[in-house]
Amino acid sequence: MTNALDLTAPVDTLAMEFTREFDAPVEALFRAHADPELVKQWLGPHGLEMEISEWNFTSHGGYRYTHSNDQGTFGFNGTFHTVRDNEFIVQTFEFEGAPDMVNIEYMWFEDLGNGRSRLRGRSICPNTEARDALLSSGMEGGMTEGYEKLDELLKNL
Repeated sequence: MTNALDLTAPVDTLAMEFTREFDAPVEALFRAHADPELVKQWLGPHGLEMEISEWNFTSHGGYRYTHSNDQGTFGFNGTFHTVRDNEFIVQTFEFEGAPDMVNIEYMWFEDLGNGRSRLRGRSICPNTEARDALLSSGMEGGMTEGYEKLDELLKNL
């Protein structure tokens, strides 16, 4: 079963919000976000290789990774401000191709019972131009593909 991604950009805000359900327990969903070896298997669209150079998944820890394909290498970095196991993450997110355009991202992990979970997120951009650039970059398609890969990974956790 494929669960649909619901991605919205509320009018007159700097935010993008998403919701996605998974046919897996909340503990497995959270682990797939916490463990860098698992993150490499699902984060991002098809056709990208991922290399993680830093992944300190703790409150006040940091991260940096790159995605590569035949068109180049794209770097991303940020700080995990708050990490609460199986429940909540606050982090920053910066695409190194657009320096100083740092987003603040919130993710809530919800136990739906019966081995199912929901991930809700909100990303706040520094300005509407940055938000609209992300939305027009194919972000929704990339998120959908990444979550489809995550569905497959979660079957084996």
